[in-house]
Amino acid sequence: MDIKKYTGVVSGWQGGFEQSNPDFAYPNPNLTSLPMLDNMANIDLLQRQQAVKWPEFSWETEKGNSNPKRCYQMFAPDISRLGYTDTGRVYSIICPQQGISSPSLGTLNVEVTVTGQRGWVDETDREIAADMSVVGKIWFSPSAVQKPIVKLLWSHFEKSKQPFPSEKSKAIVVYTHKVGQAEQPIFPLLSGESTGFDIPEFAKHPQAWSVGNLGVEIGAPLKTGYPVVDAFNKLIMDVFNLGSGNMLQVGNVLTWNVWFTEPELVDTEEWRTHAQRWRESIDADHGSPDGPGTQARYFDGTPFKPDFDLIKELEKSKIGDFLGNLEGDIKEGISECLKEI
Repeated sequence: MDIKKYTGVVSGWQGGFEQSNPDFAYPNPNLTSLPMLDNMANIDLLQRQQAVKWPEFSWETEKGNSNPKRCYQMFAPDISRLGYTDTGRVYSIICPQQGISSPSLGTLNVEVTVTGQRGWVDETDREIAADMSVVGKIWFSPSAVQKPIVKLLWSHFEKSKQPFPSEKSKAIVVYTHKVGQAEQPIFPLLSGESTGFDIPEFAKHPQAWSVGNLGVEIGAPLKTGYPVVDAFNKLIMDVFNLGSGNMLQVGNVLTWNVWFTEPELVDTEEWRTHAQRWRESIDADHGSPDGPGTQARYFDGTPFKPDFDLIKELEKSKIGDFLGNLEGDIKEGISECLKEI
């Protein structure tokens, strides 16, 4: 991108936080002197924001093969945001959500949830340097919990006082970490586009004000302490990856370029409710209030099209295997449901 010096889109920009510590500077920003902050703990300090109108994700659909078949997909636009002060200290980052459909189980929601962040913005140079820690969260949409198999399992888990991912607060949590460093949950958000692989023109947005990039390696779902629930969560992750082209396959690397719009002033109350309103929208009808994302595509623009007939058979097989963890009426009920799929 042709980045030009910035003289101020909205009033109030002061800057200076980047320059407060020489370790913060490029080419290798070191932010370890800053504490990792809870993402919602300092909303009242936010003064400025940049919206991520184009969150462009990429991952390998067949990791380990000689031709991994990389996919590119824009998640639903304008949910993600970067919030900071007039001096440029970052205090909050909102990340995106998306959904995947399962022939047997319905729509599964996925969110990249920020668990900690620190960093700086410099509007003058249109640069950013931040550290983040995130987890993936997966849960059933309201329409999915009306599916016969899902209703049976939900009822069974509720009666046994075991967690079931019927809503975000009970979501399956997927650990992520810095690429190649399984013990390091903190990874950088840096200026510029992702490197290491080619980016197609349809995933670039030269009209953007600036761009940053992130990349995380996918870990395993966190254990719940309930063996049957952990087995079920593994089943759901397998189903999710069948429909998404292995987006959250353990060991895969999920990258995304965040294409920002120009800075705006923050309404702190609106910031608090922004992600919640968006989540309620996707829960209602699997739709974004700011418009849909794009279909996953390969570099040449060919759409990624899951083989739903094959996926359906694989799902039935995996659900059948999971039945070994159950007994009695619930096992018989799900077995009958499988005959109808």
